[in-house]
Amino acid sequence: MSSYLEISHLSQHFSHNNEETIAFHDLNFTLDKGDFLCVVGPSGCGKTTLLRCLAGLQTPTSGEILLDGIPITDPGRHCSIIFQTFEQLLPWKTVLGNVSYPLFASKNMNHSKADAEILAREQLDMVGLTKFLDFYPHQLSGGMKQRVAIARALATKPSLLLMDEPFASLDAETRLVLQKELLKVWKASNATVLFVTHSIIESISISTKIMSLGVAYEGIKLFIDNFVEGEPGVLRTPESPGYTECWKTISKTVSRKFMEDSEEKE
Repeated sequence: MSSYLEISHLSQHFSHNNEETIAFHDLNFTLDKGDFLCVVGPSGCGKTTLLRCLAGLQTPTSGEILLDGIPITDPGRHCSIIFQTFEQLLPWKTVLGNVSYPLFASKNMNHSKADAEILAREQLDMVGLTKFLDFYPHQLSGGMKQRVAIARALATKPSLLLMDEPFASLDAETRLVLQKELLKVWKASNATVLFVTHSIIESISISTKIMSLGVAYEGIKLFIDNFVEGEPGVLRTPESPGYTECWKTISKTVSRKFMEDSEEKE
């Protein structure tokens, strides 16, 4: 039986002024339906570029991406993306409007406006924003904006949820709250998630699998199941059995500079 997501010999090289820059080279890995993969690695190792390729927003130099046996070559309903920036919501629409609008405005969704609002309310309830349906983005904190973005992304029932350091700019307390919220909605939705982070601690806390990327031709330096004990959908903590061993395993694959940057973000 084939895996749900298959990445085969994927490379992304860029040329500018006769000089070649390698984002990543010859990546090979697979994920099953419902996996939650955290991707760590230094700046410039191609983490964001990999997400863009998976979203169909960028054509890789070589290799293939198969989702449920079908090649990904263009943007489509197969995925939703959540970025680090808080300014990814439509400022002229309310919280409810931001989540419901893609459901009835997109040609691919075919929901009536009334049905779209029902679905949007369900997702907003899951992220704890029922009391803020009529608020506008400028009235929300950064953490609340990210909750809206998560609700909007999941409302479309994507096959893949791609997240590019979505909690990096949040304070530690808000980040912890949103990690817990994300795990709750991931467990309920059974979405397949790829989550880019600069934090080894975050990668251990929320993932089922962890991948460490090196720069250029180094490719994948580590790809493991998260062996820290815990239940799916429940945040792992430093007290969880296996936590220290997992941290050491990952830290061996990254540079000292990455470790310093990761510690600054905690």
